[in-house]
Amino acid sequence: MPHAIRIHQTGGPEVLRWEEVDVPAPAAGEATVRHAAVGLNFIDVYHRTGLYPLPLPSGIGLEGAGVVEAVGEGVTELAVGDRVAYAGGPIGAYAELRNIPAHRLLKLPDSIAFNTAAAMMLQGLTAAYLLRRTYRVQAGDAVLIHAAAGGVGLIATQWAKALGATVIGTVGSAAKAELAKAHGCDHVINYSTENFSQRVRDITGGEGVAVVYDGVGKDTFAGSLDSLRPMGMMVTYGNASGPVPPLDLLQLTQKGSLFVTRPTLMQYTARREDLVAFGAELFDIVAAGRVRIEVNQSYALADAAQAHRDLEARKTTGSTILLP
Repeated sequence: MPHAIRIHQTGGPEVLRWEEVDVPAPAAGEATVRHAAVGLNFIDVYHRTGLYPLPLPSGIGLEGAGVVEAVGEGVTELAVGDRVAYAGGPIGAYAELRNIPAHRLLKLPDSIAFNTAAAMMLQGLTAAYLLRRTYRVQAGDAVLIHAAAGGVGLIATQWAKALGATVIGTVGSAAKAELAKAHGCDHVINYSTENFSQRVRDITGGEGVAVVYDGVGKDTFAGSLDSLRPMGMMVTYGNASGPVPPLDLLQLTQKGSLFVTRPTLMQYTARREDLVAFGAELFDIVAAGRVRIEVNQSYALADAAQAHRDLEARKTTGSTILLP
């Protein structure tokens, strides 16, 4: 029987259990996918700890790539043998084999390897909706990207640079600063040793940035608001340091009639046509070599607990995959 990582209670990495699972024939509208690689993302930690509650017991994981082994009734866009990738759910990617609604799957171009796809789908589609829809980055914009050496950060940094933006990135170490610079950051700020909002003002001649993309959360939120130009956009899309505390909306007036949004990939890709459009943009920019996807860590899927420990300890850079 195939195996999958399952959780029966919330908690630390030790709650991740490697179990045999039954995978029935695909139902109508579903496809059966055998994973070649699975992506690791910080949202998986939120699900494991209960910050984002799941009905238990549950699978875990939102991203994978592999081959279609069977299709259910009514599935016409896919066929057995198709190379596919997906991100954003439903939950359960940490598995050797699974059924998934066919409308969530994107056909993977032959030019993109499975390991690359598994490493980029959630982070790449996140970067796609952030830069192309939530705030549409234009040439000449100054943008601030937190955790610029992380998975989303490295993709978003390269993509924003390709769009003609001036990219300011924050990191937590000298090694990560070098990594961010190598991926297109015009200016890198180590927020463990520098006041990043003051540095942003210095870099932009006092004006501030058009948009902040912040997946860190609590520790950077206040400084992010202070980094924006008047009528700038604060995009908080993650909670790596903890959830953002309640906000007094009057601050937005006092700091320059600012905009604040808390988007999610699942809502931005709920419609099939939006998912396909974002996927096409991602595949095109990666295939063209303008965004490089670097798999800097890989673990056996059965060793997912250790992968979670390293992710939470901020020992990882770029993208991480789990191999069935």
